[in-house]
Amino acid sequence: MKLFSVIFFLFIAVNQLVAQTNQVLFENVRIVDHKLAKLSDPVNVLVEGNLIKKISSTSISVSEPGLTIIEGEGRTLMPGLIDVHVHLVFGALTMPEMMTNDLSEEFLVNKVGGSAQNMLMRGFTSVRDAGGPIFPLKAGIDNGNLVGPRIWPSGATISQTSGHGDYRTPKEPSRRFTGVVSRAERYGATFIADGRDEVLTAVRENLRFGASQIKLMAGGGTASAYDPIDVTQYTLDEMKAAVDAAEDWGTYVTVHAYTPRAVQRAIEAGVKCVEHGQMLDEETLKLMAKNDIWLSLQNLVDNTEGMDEQRRIKRKPVLEGQAKVWPLAKKLGVRLAWGTDFLFEPELNELQNSYMLRLQKWFSNAEILKMITQDNGELLQLSGLRSPYQGKLGVVEEQALADLLLIDGNPFEDLSVIENPEKNFLLIMKDGKIYKDDIKKAKH
Repeated sequence: MKLFSVIFFLFIAVNQLVAQTNQVLFENVRIVDHKLAKLSDPVNVLVEGNLIKKISSTSISVSEPGLTIIEGEGRTLMPGLIDVHVHLVFGALTMPEMMTNDLSEEFLVNKVGGSAQNMLMRGFTSVRDAGGPIFPLKAGIDNGNLVGPRIWPSGATISQTSGHGDYRTPKEPSRRFTGVVSRAERYGATFIADGRDEVLTAVRENLRFGASQIKLMAGGGTASAYDPIDVTQYTLDEMKAAVDAAEDWGTYVTVHAYTPRAVQRAIEAGVKCVEHGQMLDEETLKLMAKNDIWLSLQNLVDNTEGMDEQRRIKRKPVLEGQAKVWPLAKKLGVRLAWGTDFLFEPELNELQNSYMLRLQKWFSNAEILKMITQDNGELLQLSGLRSPYQGKLGVVEEQALADLLLIDGNPFEDLSVIENPEKNFLLIMKDGKIYKDDIKKAKH
């Protein structure tokens, strides 16, 4: 009964938050133009349903009922922000909560549902979830019971025994010897799969639940207990099995990997995207550029204070490598995408917008804006027919999906305007629906 009450009140809150309308007309706005790398002259933009129907420098006449007019007064209309490496569940929980809580549906609705809504209110209209028990949350958002961004789900991460997705405690032996499935696998956080047959089953199981892409652990990690950062995970045959199964469903595999050896094996197997890669060398980056492989990269901060010594040692080369990899990948023409990858530190979520500004060391404001909207949107559409939302994202163009932000300020001149969404994001629209409207002169 208590769970029903939680969902009921969240449903009421959602219906109060969302402004449902057939058409929205933005008058006198300047749109972010990625091709010209500047704001357009003042235009009018008509949204009909969930699409941008018309953009015109002259008045747009609409006579149908149900029209909402937004007076832009020369403000900036830009695409919704996109983060292509989030963990909506893991990022909303602390490690003690993850390890000690029973992860009931009620607990996840309270903790993770609120975190997803906050992400949308920061202007992130689309995200790619790079691993975790995401399907119930995504269903709740898509059916209107919860508020949050569009989600491209990977489902459970797929890891070899002792790999980056092996979250077993020391008291949990392998199910191969005990017949007992690990706690993390029971909750849909990961699949521990060894050998071609198990990898095929794990990939197909995620696809059965609605995964839009597959996340495979191809190398060591900094947050996992068993694997040193330098190790390569999965044989070529195992990795190729994952790629074959994903491609049979018209989608792709992305891999967690840092080192040249792990990434070169992944490329040979047919993987289309690499997550992280902060320790890559020039040879491997050239190979990625040649094969049109995406590098989904982050710019992490040194928050190792208080970490155990093993994790500090593992994070050191990753933190040191990113200052080299970002500019080198840009120079070599690697297809770059951006994400945050916050794990088990919920307080970091509030810094999501500010992390984009860290890219200013290597990129212009125009390049960053394009990366966090258009480029990230193109990576999302790599899922093809497995993409849960068909249509163009990351641009303000006719027939693109209506994921839009009306903001105060010119982000080409001052990118810091995106750092304070509460103040500067006056209107947030996702899929043609208004979730935030602080425009005092809007006419209804």
